[in-house]
Order: sequence, then structure tokens, then C-alpha cells
Amino acid sequence: MNSATDGVRDDVVAGTLLAVNVGLPRDVPWNDSTVHTGIYKHPVDGPRLVRRLNVDGDGQGDLAGHGGEQRAVMVYQQESYEHWSRELHRDDLVPGNFGENFTVAGLADDEVCIGDRYRIGEAEFEVTQPRVTCFRVGLRLGVPEMPSLLVSHRRPGFYLRVIREGEVRAGDQIVRVRRGRHGLSVADIDALLYLPDRAHDRLKLAVDVPALSPGWQQSFRELLAAADAGETGAPPEIGREPAWNGFRPFTVTKVVQVAPGIRSFHLTDGTGAAVPAARPGQYLTLRLAGDSGVRSYSISGRPDDATYRVTVKREEHGSVSAFLHDRVSVGTVVEVAAPRGEFVLDDGDEPLVLLSGGIGITPVLSMLASVASGSPRRQVWWLHVAKTEADYGLATEVDDLLARLPAARSFVWFTRSSAPSGAAGLGIRSGRLDAEGLRHLDLPVSANVYVCGPTGFITGMTESLVALGFAPERIHFEVFGALAPVMPGVAPSERLAPHQPAGEPGTGPAVTFARSALTVNWTDRFGSLLELAEACDVSVRFSCRTGVCHTCVTGLLSGEVAYAPEPLERPESSEILTCCSRPESETVLDA
Repeated sequence: MNSATDGVRDDVVAGTLLAVNVGLPRDVPWNDSTVHTGIYKHPVDGPRLVRRLNVDGDGQGDLAGHGGEQRAVMVYQQESYEHWSRELHRDDLVPGNFGENFTVAGLADDEVCIGDRYRIGEAEFEVTQPRVTCFRVGLRLGVPEMPSLLVSHRRPGFYLRVIREGEVRAGDQIVRVRRGRHGLSVADIDALLYLPDRAHDRLKLAVDVPALSPGWQQSFRELLAAADAGETGAPPEIGREPAWNGFRPFTVTKVVQVAPGIRSFHLTDGTGAAVPAARPGQYLTLRLAGDSGVRSYSISGRPDDATYRVTVKREEHGSVSAFLHDRVSVGTVVEVAAPRGEFVLDDGDEPLVLLSGGIGITPVLSMLASVASGSPRRQVWWLHVAKTEADYGLATEVDDLLARLPAARSFVWFTRSSAPSGAAGLGIRSGRLDAEGLRHLDLPVSANVYVCGPTGFITGMTESLVALGFAPERIHFEVFGALAPVMPGVAPSERLAPHQPAGEPGTGPAVTFARSALTVNWTDRFGSLLELAEACDVSVRFSCRTGVCHTCVTGLLSGEVAYAPEPLERPESSEILTCCSRPESETVLDA
């Protein structure tokens, strides 16, 4: 239901446009990298035309996080400038310093509401969301903690969508012409996303504000779903939080050679107790004796209630896989971290496509087993690519599971051998699976797709599926090794393999980046685990770099960290924010 103020026109003078600021993106040196950013803006004289996507003469360096129809114009208030001048003891702050297009008098963040509409000069605008928390405002001001301060002081500023294009100029009155639905202020919405102790009734209102930008709407829908699950007393979903902290000893109770260079290892809890269930598609992290390494492997099955199974390919330069193949046998004790991972089977009834290449079969095999036991009427397309028939070592198990699924279809491609005579009718083919091959399968675009394999395979299959009409959000994939980096605005550069940082070795606690197969001793010359990872060329993810946005959230497999600065909201106990944390003990990260 709409609030009483939804859509009401009121024509109230709300403020004054003090400055119109523009600036085109530039390259700025930063932390041994280059940042491409449009944060540097300056006031201009005379009228400026505001178009649907921008103010004339302005630009954004990172269109994934800034700009676009929902974020065409950034607004910041003169009153907030005065506040920061006092807080930061600065007398050099001038319009444009906070990266805003419009510097205004009035329009405080705790008074302006999402969905409010304003007339300025010839143009009309609608408020869509608070400022994106981003490290570049800290870069511009020389205050790295600025993204956190903007949220904690409830002074983020906000974005406008252009409803009617037209000219504006400094001195124009700002007239509020319509109130937004539910009267949720910019400061309220910002706090609802970034600060703890969210009010459930506010979340319900937030998802019912049509003017709120789609990204923020989705975030609030996810928060509301989690809050609703808590209110109903529903038990936590299996595998959402790791079943135990740190590493636990498991004993190898069986080793099976399933294909040339591929072995399955059965791991049983050292106490003999039943092991917690895992979500289909999750992985285990193994820590081997001595300095033999830490590595994660998908769970390929659960032979009994006390056992997990992982299936490991011997990699040419893989020290951990070589150790497993050469030195691990029945009776060997291996340390194991609890099942983790977000590449997990949905619990819906839509058609399902399980698509794998090589050893990428392991997580989707767990998914197939789950469907066979719990949803045998579900439509399933099993698509697998292997080098030869001998490399398809889990074929018998796959066939047994498919036989329990009356609506399943199976297609297998061998890239280095010919299919047996008459095998085409059985879904066995020679050559590589490509876009044309996918097209001939007539896959339903309503299906949820799970893809696992080498990076090039995933990229090619994903692009082909999208071209066939699959919505990107229906395509899920698991990448071996480190996750793709998220470094907004940072110019691309040659990526090196993870390595020890330059300079004197550290003497602090050992930090292991499990996905990157690298262990480094901590040194205080780094301000955070994020900075250490960057110095080692470990793939990193960040945006605010001050504990606000949680872009850098990383699984904590073992160890303890301390925060400085304290994040506005801590993540789950099984995760850390690398941008503001330092190790307190030997630490293993899922990075």
C-alpha cells in the first residue's frame, strides 16, 4: 500500500543550487597503481545542460559503480562541507571536492527522501539512492577513512535521476514538487544498508519504494528475506555457516583411482562421529602435514554419514595435488576445514543444466546426486566434456544417478578420441562443445545452469548461454583457484602469479591465502590484510577500504584477526573484512 504522501505534489522551495561542478575522468597515481576516476570536479559558470545520463562536460571513470540513469547527478550539501571543515580541521574544502555535481544549500540527508522530486532551472530530478561508498572520495580528500565517516556521520549525499532534461545554473532555486513513497530519508536508507540493528518494518518499507535504484532494492530484498527467516524461527540452512571453526583432523579411509591422474579420497572424522551435511556444490579446504600446503577441493560425494569424498586431479605444477597422489594413503590424517562455498544447488523445481569440463565434474556430481535423492522428477540436462572415455572416470556413478531421473538427458563430448560406434544415439559425441553444439540441444532458457571447469571453458560456455537467451542471473559458475578481482577504477595491469612481498620477510603470524597457494609471514609495514594481499599479487576485492561495503569479505578458515578501524558492521564469525583487519595468530584465508 502506498503511503499518504506517495505522489503528492507540494511545490515547496527546499534550497538553492550553489555550484554546478563537472570534471572528466583522469588517471591518478595510487598505491603503485593507477586509478581512472571522475572524482575531481570543479565549478563552472553559466548554464549547463543536464541530460539523461550526465551534466554536459562531466564524466565518470567507473560506470559500474557510478553514473548511468540512476546515478546521473551527485548532490552534496554546503552544510555538510561546514561539518567536515570542523571535523577534519580543514579550511580548504570547496565545491566539487566531494565529487558532487550539485553543491546545494538545504536538502539535508535526513530530510530528503528517496523518491522526492525536485525542479531546478529547466530540469526535473528524482532522488534514487545515497552515495556509493567508494575509496575514491578518500583519495580525493586525502582522508582514507572518509567512506566510513560519511556513513557513520549520516552525511553521505545522494544521487538524482533526470526526469526532464534542461539547463541549470548556480543560483537556481530548488523546488520540491513531489514527495517520495513512505518518506524514507537518504540518511535512513544509507543506515539501513550499512549499519547494524536494522528495523524489520523499515526493510519492508524500503523494498516498496519504486524510485530506489535496482541495486539497492535487491540488497534490501536479500536483507528482508534473511530477517523474515529469523522471525519465523526457521532453522539455519545447512551450510550457510561453516559447521565448525578452524581445521579438524580427518582420516583417509579409502583411496580410489577413478581415471588417469585422478583419485578420490574418502575422509572420515577422526572421532568417528557423523559429519555435518554440506550443500551440493560446496568444497572442503585441506591442510596437509608440515609445509605441504593448503588447498580447497569440491566435495564429489558423501559415501556415508561419517565421510566426505573429494576427487583430485594431479596438476602438472600442483604441489598439494602431487602430495595427495604420492604420499597420502589409507590411514593418513589430514586437517579439514568445514564445507564452504556459494556455488550451491538451488532448491527450486525449474529445469536444471549441469555443465562441466574435466575435473569440474566434481561439484555438479554432488548436485546430480542431490537431485536423484530429493527431486527425481526434476528435468535435468547433464552435459560433460572430457578428453577421452578413460578420463571420464566417474561415468558409472553418473549413469547410475541418471537412471534414477526419468526426466534426465545426458550428453558427453570427448575432445581427443572418437565416440564409440552408435554412441551418438546415447548422447556421446566427439569434438568440443561450442555455441552451435549448445544451440542444437534446445535447452530451456528457463533452466538454472551450473557450470564448472577451466576458466576458458566457463567463459566460453557462459557467453554462449547468454547468446542463446539465458538470463545471466540463471547462470552460476565455479572457478578453480582465486576469485576474479574487484578493484573499481584501478587501471588494468599485467597480473603476476602470487608471490612473497618485496622487502624484508615478516616475522609475524603466518598468513595463508588458500586459493592462491601462498603462505606469507605478516609484517607491520602493511596496514591491513588487503594491503598484504595486494603486495603479493593475490586477487583482491574492495571498494570502500574502510569496513563499510563488505566487498572485501573473505572466508576465515582458521585464525583470529583484529580490526582497525572497527567496521561499521562486522561480518559473520566465519568471515573477515580484509580491508581493515590484521592477523592476531596464524591465519588461513579463503583467498
